[in-house]
Amino acid sequence: MSWTVEVLLQGYPGKSKYHGGLGWSTVALARGPGGRIALLDTGGFGARRRLLAQLQEAGVAPEAVTDLLLTHLHYDHCLNWPMFPNATPHVGAAELEMALALPDGDPLYPEFTVRELARHPRLRRLRDGGTDLPGVHYFTAPGHTLHHLVFVLKGTRRCIFSADVAKNRAELASGRADMTLDAAAHAASIARLNALWREVPGTVLMPGHDLPLALDDAGRMVPLGERACAIEAQLTEEFGNITRFDLTGAARHG
Repeated sequence: MSWTVEVLLQGYPGKSKYHGGLGWSTVALARGPGGRIALLDTGGFGARRRLLAQLQEAGVAPEAVTDLLLTHLHYDHCLNWPMFPNATPHVGAAELEMALALPDGDPLYPEFTVRELARHPRLRRLRDGGTDLPGVHYFTAPGHTLHHLVFVLKGTRRCIFSADVAKNRAELASGRADMTLDAAAHAASIARLNALWREVPGTVLMPGHDLPLALDDAGRMVPLGERACAIEAQLTEEFGNITRFDLTGAARHG
């Protein structure tokens, strides 16, 4: 029944001002009973090389992944499921049905990826809060999408994978979200998430666009690990003259 969970790709709490969404979302690797190996979300297309490198470092081949737990079907969280040929995708039935009903060209839902996912021969459409994986359950937390799932994995250190219910620590602390379809429902979902987090001491919470978080003895949020994020750009005519922009938080605020 026990799972261990580690971050493969760090989520980042940033937006691109001129080039659309960054979509740098958290992807986690979970190892469980009976040799199960699951990914929690799969990231966006631009993350593929990094994801493969991180899996290799973790000693996991893509073919060895047995399960994909998808919180919702926005492009930055689900696009890479085809990288795992032997995995069983687990997706909320209501989220999938809603995504399938959207017209092509929606800015957040990748229509071709969603349609192929719906035809997957091993697809598990989640409907009732349980999965067929021991020690893994979920609940629906509407707001960011109307059918967004939060996964909870039992282990020596319980893990809550919340993705974009609360994308970052500011949303957790304030109870408010800046991308929502229903602000009142979203606030209730964040409140539920915070309460669940505090039920079991030592629980790790993994937001969709931030570092993993724990609570100290005073109930304050503590990030686990160090943020690593930078952009390297070729801005001059001199080949190899690279300008590096550190995105770890040293920029001015406001």
